[in-house]
Amino acid sequence: VQLQASGGGLVQAGESLRLSCGASRSIFGLVAMAWYRQAPGKERELVATIASGGSTNYADSVKGRFTISRDNAKDMVYLQMNTLKPEDTALYYCNAKTLITSYWGQGTLVTVSS
Repeated sequence: VQLQASGGGLVQAGESLRLSCGASRSIFGLVAMAWYRQAPGKERELVATIASGGSTNYADSVKGRFTISRDNAKDMVYLQMNTLKPEDTALYYCNAKTLITSYWGQGTLVTVSS
């Protein structure tokens, strides 16, 4: 599975962004889709996941502000990010999980200025 993430950019604190991730094949059978992020000098961290059945999980730091969603018909996954904070600045990566492996897209940079 090839993943293409887009939608990053430079915004001010309090503003919103919507990240998109397109898959090269159907995401219907995948176990889960996820967004990760990696800030400068930090390890990559899980931001949000959405399972094939639609259940979602979020990192505590983004709960109530970020929403992950998927459109199986379009093989797309989205991350709606509201009330952005400077600490959300990072490279955001799309991830697709199967039972035996995981696929990564290239990162899309989100920069939040104070």
